[in-house]
Amino acid sequence: MVLNRLRVGVIGVGRMGERHCRVYANMPTIDLVGVSDRGVERGRAIADAYDVPFFEEYGDLLERVDAVSIVTPTDTHFAVAADCLRQQVHILLEKPLAHTLAEARKLAELAERAPVVFQVGHIERFNPAFLELEAILQDMDVVGLAAQRLSPFDTSGTDADVVYDLMIHDIDLALTLLPRELSHIQATGRAARTTAVDYAVATLSLADGPIASLTASRITEQKVRLLEVTTLGAYVTADLLNKSIRVYRRAIPEFISGQQRPLRYRQENLVECIQIPTAEPLHLELQDFVRCVRDNGRPKVSATEALRALTVASTISDCIHAPEWERHDRRRGDVAVTAPASRLAAV
Repeated sequence: MVLNRLRVGVIGVGRMGERHCRVYANMPTIDLVGVSDRGVERGRAIADAYDVPFFEEYGDLLERVDAVSIVTPTDTHFAVAADCLRQQVHILLEKPLAHTLAEARKLAELAERAPVVFQVGHIERFNPAFLELEAILQDMDVVGLAAQRLSPFDTSGTDADVVYDLMIHDIDLALTLLPRELSHIQATGRAARTTAVDYAVATLSLADGPIASLTASRITEQKVRLLEVTTLGAYVTADLLNKSIRVYRRAIPEFISGQQRPLRYRQENLVECIQIPTAEPLHLELQDFVRCVRDNGRPKVSATEALRALTVASTISDCIHAPEWERHDRRRGDVAVTAPASRLAAV
């Protein structure tokens, strides 16, 4: 069915949900027809700000829309998304896919069978710097990848491990850049400011291929979003926060005319500074969602891909917490363990 103006609603209008409202409200072919939130006061305030109705029950909103953004707490994702699928409403669900792996697997199965678009909001896939990095690496032989996602301490969102809070972004990016089977995961982490893991490091070994090293912290007094990629022939750095990319290549040595020896000094590497187009990742993400709805297309981040990222995150978290794998250093309270290949069969 070809839709003229797409009728869209937003379920959950906290800080991120309000951003969805802003982007939708500024899309010329979209009608933002209403919002819903379990916090009535907040919900009414956002509804008034965008001059749309507020619905205390999201089920009442589903009767009036073609598509929704679900931006609710993770423990509600399964129930809300399942209701939307039953109503055959197109879904953009903020990451992670679900609160548990069991819920995530079931939701992925339902999404695969449903006649609607089901997109998961791994927003870094739409970061212009990452999109450019994908294009640069397309014909390169990647040896290794290192990701740093560091943030200062913030009391919000600290009930979950930093693996689910921050590292899951880079898990998804690493799996996208290195589409191979995983053979081993090693992880170490520790609690510092909360009772959950605040600092974590994981190493993903891919079968007969690259190694990805991921670091996530929410106790670092500097915000960093960095990807470093070593390839055969180049070293590429992508600053996802400041939207910049540099490619370092080895310079070809010059020869002195008439002689068979190179110059007696080492030349500097060639450095390419890549121009990154200016674009808001959320706008690109919602644009892609709308395009998929209109064209019956497959979204960039499907429920199946989101399930894989969540499965790896769960394995990393289990590595850090599981008693039977612990190698404990009592002096510092750190844990470093390895998940065997048998644990990764479903990844």
